[in-house]
Amino acid sequence: MAPAIQYPLRFRAAVLRTSETPLALEDVVFAGPLQPGQVLVRVHFSGICGKQLEEISASTGPDRFLPHMLGHEGSGVVVATGGGVRKVAPGDHVVLQWVKGSGIESEKPLYSRASDGSRVNAGWITTFNQYAVVSENRVTPIAKETPLKEACLFGCAATTGVGAIVNDARVQPGASVGIFGVGGVGLFAVQAAAMAQAQPIVAVDRHPENLAIAQRLGATHCILASAAVGDEIRLLTAGKGVYSAIVSSGSPAAVSSAIDASSTPGQVFLVGVPPANARIEIRPLDIHNRKQLYGSFGGGCVPDRDIPAYLDLMRSGRLRVSELISKTVRLDEINDGIAAVRSGIPGRCVVDLR
Repeated sequence: MAPAIQYPLRFRAAVLRTSETPLALEDVVFAGPLQPGQVLVRVHFSGICGKQLEEISASTGPDRFLPHMLGHEGSGVVVATGGGVRKVAPGDHVVLQWVKGSGIESEKPLYSRASDGSRVNAGWITTFNQYAVVSENRVTPIAKETPLKEACLFGCAATTGVGAIVNDARVQPGASVGIFGVGGVGLFAVQAAAMAQAQPIVAVDRHPENLAIAQRLGATHCILASAAVGDEIRLLTAGKGVYSAIVSSGSPAAVSSAIDASSTPGQVFLVGVPPANARIEIRPLDIHNRKQLYGSFGGGCVPDRDIPAYLDLMRSGRLRVSELISKTVRLDEINDGIAAVRSGIPGRCVVDLR
């Protein structure tokens, strides 16, 4: 039997203290005890997502919660559970995901700075920390033989990318698909489109390295992002454009390109988060002709259903995950990892918190 956890619990975490500055590596304290619905997880791995870049830069508006902890996709092992938790038990291996699954929505955890006792804010999930107090509905149990490094990406990147194809666009065999932005999320979307037997599968990105990976993973055509993308895609599709356009980038230019390159009728899904003040143009005649624009909320993920199903795809070799991890950093190197993601490294950067 595992020894009972001792409070107060002290651990290292990356904290955003001021917008547009590097994260601060600090000792953080959780005084305990766990409240009903809370799960204490020893975090092993975390992905770095575009959402964290957005939070650091405050691109969607002033940050009202500073200082606070970050991270919303991870993996680890359950250490302890609060009252009422039935979904997981100590020793279980879990994915930590930002989309609500089954279980209790707990109170947000209370953390403090070890040096002066000041409050450090956190939501129902954070993963840039060695230990995390997470709401029960933000964890999904997984088989213990599942590699935790790859599993962390099923907290966001995999479920969002695959889900955009399967749940949002519901791509059918022979349907045309364009994926605008083939970073971590977009490369999962490419693989899902290939599994759905879409044709063609057009990958668009400003980084040739990303396009090279997309081609290996199933893209039939790869195009460097430019003002002429729409014309190039129409040439590939007999003038029609792609029926399903998946915009996994938050770039307004990518959104505009996807709208321009999509067919009428057709569907455009905004998966990436654009800046709060971004503006795009769309012709009313396109809307009249049933060109539809949708927001995607995490690829329509239902964690209890989708995470186990997508992990099965990984285990069977149909969903390739390890080759999407292009960089791994330690917690004390997290700002280097963030800089690498911001620079557009291919695939995903993972933080090793062990």
